[in-house]
Amino acid sequence: MARAKRHYLPGHVWHITHRCHKKEFLLKFARDRRRWLQWLFEAKKRYGLCVLNYMVTSNHIHLLVVDGGERKVIPKSIQLIAGRTGQEYNQRKNRNGAYWEDRYHATAVSSDRHLIECIVYIDLNMVRAGVVTHPSEWDFGGYNEIQNPRERYALIDYKRLMDLFHFSTVDQLRNSHKKWVEEILKTKNYVRESKWSQSIAVGSKSFVEGIKEKLGILVKGRKLIGSNDLYQLRELRAVYNSNFASKNIALSTDNKYFWNVNP
Repeated sequence: MARAKRHYLPGHVWHITHRCHKKEFLLKFARDRRRWLQWLFEAKKRYGLCVLNYMVTSNHIHLLVVDGGERKVIPKSIQLIAGRTGQEYNQRKNRNGAYWEDRYHATAVSSDRHLIECIVYIDLNMVRAGVVTHPSEWDFGGYNEIQNPRERYALIDYKRLMDLFHFSTVDQLRNSHKKWVEEILKTKNYVRESKWSQSIAVGSKSFVEGIKEKLGILVKGRKLIGSNDLYQLRELRAVYNSNFASKNIALSTDNKYFWNVNP
């Protein structure tokens, strides 16, 4: 099975996607989606994972995180969350075999309007799938947590989100976030976009060129595509299915560069 690429560069925002084995709906029960979130909270406590947004669907997850410079935080966190979620499910169901589809995919996102687009894209996942009409109706995503910040058991790092967008108050974050989502809902421009699950990096031309330069030979042959200040450094192509659609989009084909190998 093809393996999703996970290029590592410290100090970036990463959009992570991870799907269930053979696109099975192994997260279709609320108890399993809830357990995934509980293990996400444990990863935050144990390793200091900095979460900006998240979404748990019936057969895959989205996770938006900031890499603080410690190489092992993200892979250890995903290993904990995915491993424990799958283990618990298999034990309960008396099931053997893989729970997750090989490796997760990580895309670097520039900390500007492209980050806004990524946050909203994650929020609207179940709206795109036709399961809900508004992200507030889905209990397993970060939208409600941003709109109603928690004093206890918070998954999202509100302060880090505020710093990234230069907001001075939580109300500014909440109001702006709500506006971003409502604007896209109004236009109904929330189709699936393969750039979030196929690319090594998404952002401005200078950001993406910088990522390509830093990775050097590790991304030799990868294409820089885009226009109007929306650029992507693209992976090689392989099949990837979204959670409720039969139409395929692309994911990377191999893994020549591992998260725990120095660039």
